[in-house]
Amino acid sequence: MSLTFQEALASSTLVFDGATGTEIYRRRVFTNQCYGELNLRNPRMIEEIAAAYRDAGVDVLTTNTYGANRFALEKYGLETQVAAINAAGVALARRVASETATEERPIFVAGSVGFPSAETFEKRSRNEIVEAFAAQVDALVKAGVNVVLFETQPSRETAEIAVDAMQAAAPNFPFVVSYALSPALFRAPNTLETRAKRFAELFAPFETTDATVKTGKACATVQAVETNADAPSCPCCQVAAATRPQPLAWGLNCGFGPAEMLNATLEIVKTLDKPLIVQPNAGAPETFEGRQLYYNSPEYLATYATRYADLGAAAVGGCCGTTPEDLAEVVKAVKPTSRGRRVEIKLVDAAPDVVELPESPVESRSRLAAKLARGEWVSTVETIPPRGYDLADFIDKGRRLKAAGVDAVNLPDGPRASARISSIVAASKILDEAGIEPVLHMCCRDKNLIGIQADLVGCAALGIRNILFITGDPPKLGNYASATGVFDCDSIGLCALQRRLNRGVDLGGLALPPATNAFFGVGFDPSALDRKREIDRLKRKIDAGALFAVTQPVFDPNVLLSFLDECGDALSIPVIAGVWPFVSYRNALFMRKEVPGVVVPDEIMSRMEAAATRSKEDQLATGIEIARESLATIRAAVQGVQVSAPLGRIEVSLDVLR
Repeated sequence: MSLTFQEALASSTLVFDGATGTEIYRRRVFTNQCYGELNLRNPRMIEEIAAAYRDAGVDVLTTNTYGANRFALEKYGLETQVAAINAAGVALARRVASETATEERPIFVAGSVGFPSAETFEKRSRNEIVEAFAAQVDALVKAGVNVVLFETQPSRETAEIAVDAMQAAAPNFPFVVSYALSPALFRAPNTLETRAKRFAELFAPFETTDATVKTGKACATVQAVETNADAPSCPCCQVAAATRPQPLAWGLNCGFGPAEMLNATLEIVKTLDKPLIVQPNAGAPETFEGRQLYYNSPEYLATYATRYADLGAAAVGGCCGTTPEDLAEVVKAVKPTSRGRRVEIKLVDAAPDVVELPESPVESRSRLAAKLARGEWVSTVETIPPRGYDLADFIDKGRRLKAAGVDAVNLPDGPRASARISSIVAASKILDEAGIEPVLHMCCRDKNLIGIQADLVGCAALGIRNILFITGDPPKLGNYASATGVFDCDSIGLCALQRRLNRGVDLGGLALPPATNAFFGVGFDPSALDRKREIDRLKRKIDAGALFAVTQPVFDPNVLLSFLDECGDALSIPVIAGVWPFVSYRNALFMRKEVPGVVVPDEIMSRMEAAATRSKEDQLATGIEIARESLATIRAAVQGVQVSAPLGRIEVSLDVLR
C-alpha cells in the first residue's frame, strides 16, 4: 500500500520540485500573459516542465496554479475559469506523476496557492478574500491533490486567510503554510531575541477568531452575527471554530538564496514542533573583484540542501530561479545521505556457537594508537591519493613526511566524490614502501555494508590499522554526474560494525577468525550550525565505539574551544584538530563562500586580502602564519593536529608544523 503524503513526510526527507514560473519564462512566455491559463491553452508545455522535475527524481510535483484565484485571474478576464484552470493544473501534474510512480517511489502532487495582493486587500473584504481562496482550494482538492501548499505567504494575516479558506473548503485535508521571510528581519537592529518573538507569532497554532465563525457553515446564527453584534453564539459554529484546521507542516520559500536560507533555517527549526519544508531561491548576486557573480550552480544548491536536511528539515526543494538541473543534484545529494542517517545498522545476533572475543588493548593496535593512549602529542598530514596508478611521487611524499617526524598520513576516500586510485591501495603502498602509518578514511557513499565489511577485513589483512569513518560527500555534479550514492548507514553505523569485527563477529553474526584489530575514529564539525545536534551525534559515535576524533578544518580557534567546553566530560576520546593553511586569498574566499558551515572570521579574511595586494608569496606566508597561530591557540585543548596539504603541497603542511 502506498504511503500517504503525511507518512512520507514523517519517514524520509522529501524533495519538492523547483520553480515553474522560471521554466515557463525560459520558454519565451512573457509576464504579460497568464501563466495559470497555460494549463488549458498549452498543457503540453506544463507537462514538459513537470516531467523534467519528475525525471530529476523529485518526490513532489507542484501544480501550476500559484496565481489561479479569482482576483488574480480577473485582470486577464478569466475570473470564471478558477475551477477549470486549477483542475487542469492538477490533472497535468497527476498524469506526469502516474507515468513513473510506483509504491516504492510514490510521487505526490501539491496544489499551489499564492497569497492575496495588496490591491486585493484594499478593494475586497476579508470574507470575500477567504471565499475566493476557498474556491481555489475546493477545486484543487476535488481534482485530487495530495496536499495544499500555500506558498510565499508574506505575513501571519495571509496565513490566517489560508487557514480560513481550508476551514471553509476542506477542513480535514492536509495543507502547508510556507512563509517568504523578509531579509530585513535578519539585519540590524533585529536581534536573535526579536526574531524569536517574530517566529513565535508566525508559527503559533491558529486560534479561534470571529472570522472563523463567520466563514463556517451557513446557519441562521451566522447570518444573525453578520448583522447583529449582540446575536447569541451558535453551538455548532463554536465546535467548528474549536477544531480550526492546523497545517501539517510549515514552510520557508522565496525571499532568500541558499546561504541566507541556511541561517534562517537554523533559527527556525529550534522553534517548531511541526515538520519544516525549505525551498530557497536560486541565489542573489554577490560582488567579487568588481563582478556580480551568482553562486547558484546545481552543486551549490545541493550542498545547501544537505545542510537543511542535517538541521532537521523534513523536505527541501527550490523556488524562484531553480531548475530541473538544480533539483536533480539536490535529489542525488539529499536522498542517499538522508537514508543513511535515518536507517540504523542492523547487526544480526551472533549464532549460538559464536562467542564474541575480548578486544585487544588500544595501545597495541598501531603506533598512532599507542602515542594517543600514552597522552602524547601526535601530528598527521592529510594528502589526497593520485588519480592514476603511478604512486612514485605519492610514496616519496610519505617518506619525506616520516623523515620530518610526522606520525601518520591521512588519506581521504574519494574527496568531494572524485574518482581516484583506491585509498586502500594507496594506504597499503605508503605503509609498506614509505614506512609511515596511514589513517585511512572510509565513507558510506560507494559501497553497501557487505562491500564495506569486505574492505574492513581486507584492511586487517594488509596491516592498515588506523581508520577514520565518515558519512561522506554525496555524488556531485561533474565528470561522474550519473554516479549514485549507496549510504546503507552513516559513520555511527560503521563504528558499530568495526567494533563487532574487532570482537571476531561479522555483520551477519558469524564467526570471523581472527578478529580485526582496528584503531578507528570519527570526524566532527565544531563550527556546525546546529551545535546541539553535532554534539549529540559525536556522543553517539563514541557510544558506538569510536576511539579518537578528528575535527573539520578549524579557522576560528575560539569556535573549537567553546565546542570542547560544551562537550565537557562526555568527550572521552582524544581529539585531533584539523588545520587548513590558506595558500591564497582566493583559497580563503572559496572556503568561506562555497563550503557551507565553514567559519572564516572577518579578521582572517582581511589579512589574506591585504596579503593579496602584495604577492603570491605573501599570501602563502600569511596563510601559514594564521595556521600556526590557530594551532598555538588550541594546542593545550587537543592531543594532536591534522594539517591539510593544499594542492598536495606537503611542504606547506611541514611549514605549519615547524
